[in-house]
Amino acid sequence: MKVLLIQPRRSSGLGFHPHAVVEPLGLEMVAGALEGHHVNLLDLFPSEDLTAAIASFRPDACGISCTFTVDVRRTLEIAAKIKEIHPRCFVFVGGHHATLNPLDFFYEAVDAVILGEGETTAPALLHALQTGSDIQSVPGLMLFTRGGPRFTGVRPLLEELDRLPFPARHLTSPYRRHYHLGLGPIATVETAWGCPYRCNFCSVWRFYRRRFRAKSPERVIAELQATPGPQVLFTDDNFLTDVPRASRIAELVRHHRVRKEFLFQARSDSIVRHPEVIAQWRKAGLSSVFIGFEKIDDEALESVEKRNSVANNERALEILRRHKVRVVASFIIDPSDGPSEFARLREYIRRLRIRTPTFSVLTPLPGTQLFEALRHRLTTTNYELFDLLHAVLPTRLSLPEFYRELARLYRFAYLGQLANWVSTAGALASGLVRGRLSLSRVKDSILAGWHLFNPGSYLADHARVAGSL
Repeated sequence: MKVLLIQPRRSSGLGFHPHAVVEPLGLEMVAGALEGHHVNLLDLFPSEDLTAAIASFRPDACGISCTFTVDVRRTLEIAAKIKEIHPRCFVFVGGHHATLNPLDFFYEAVDAVILGEGETTAPALLHALQTGSDIQSVPGLMLFTRGGPRFTGVRPLLEELDRLPFPARHLTSPYRRHYHLGLGPIATVETAWGCPYRCNFCSVWRFYRRRFRAKSPERVIAELQATPGPQVLFTDDNFLTDVPRASRIAELVRHHRVRKEFLFQARSDSIVRHPEVIAQWRKAGLSSVFIGFEKIDDEALESVEKRNSVANNERALEILRRHKVRVVASFIIDPSDGPSEFARLREYIRRLRIRTPTFSVLTPLPGTQLFEALRHRLTTTNYELFDLLHAVLPTRLSLPEFYRELARLYRFAYLGQLANWVSTAGALASGLVRGRLSLSRVKDSILAGWHLFNPGSYLADHARVAGSL
């Protein structure tokens, strides 16, 4: 069968998408599993033409990735366009949001939703379509029939991730120049699925049915050797969940001379318990670690069920600095925050000399415990604003005042600290000289930063979304 896998992209709106454009690793992995089919992958950047792609390829089936809530509307638009051009094409949707909220896609242009791990369900679905078998016998689907939605049953989880085919990265080679994190080019590698923690704002542990499974260190090295580019982001939610495994991967990176810069996400308590693994990874090429600080006091941390402490956050910061590893510290801004809370956070960042903080607005994403608890308080159900940078819950301040404080945070962090000016200028100069950056990328980054610093940009998005209804 001819199969077209599609990654939606947004060309407008604020959000974090201008700052982090990574390859569609989930689709690459599904494509790798579709042995025996003719598979194309369309990453829908503004330069791509969906109509032309459908008309020329004439796929038998199209799979659309909808991992993020903000992509729901775009996903439905893509599905409608596919059916308009090629009515006989079977359209299915997958990803985190789709799995946890399948009825959002109960729509005439969508035939099915893959629930959970597409690497195993997509091949079974396409085999049934190709052979004319009853797709209702394929577990792991939500089918949309004339009689309404129909669940086909639970598909068993894959127990050995080493059995997964490698991602079909060759399908995204035409787009490789677009993928970046901040200013630098980036490739992604996933070494484990799931997370043992239960933060109420996160849907990852629900998607993976409260399980944690990991690839062997040897399999990870094999994937790294096949991954292009000078920088790799490990997409695991906590790369240090299994510390002996993480340590072994670092050993093999050095043994096999995999010369790349590495970035990963980790909990601060894991770093505090195992500072030795940070030292080991620094020698293997670790350059940055993303840590969810979330809050600046323990009571607030408990409110999001982080099961961690501010003291651990600060100790982890010291450990990483000692090893010259950059820390990206994320903080959650509560819509109920007022001027004093914003001022305390600015002072905290100044006192700890946090150079690369990120700030997201507390957002009850559909599929999380937080959504279930707060859905009755939502001020909007328009998913276009569920991008973690807009308030969808009532704010204590007026909306213009809230966004003035949020923009002020970003200006303070990135324009108000001399060290950031120096490090940013150095990164720009180095990237341009070494050919990792283009002038257009620099221009786009400056424009994206300006939107974060400008409170009017946030308000303009509210107006744009309201006008699109």
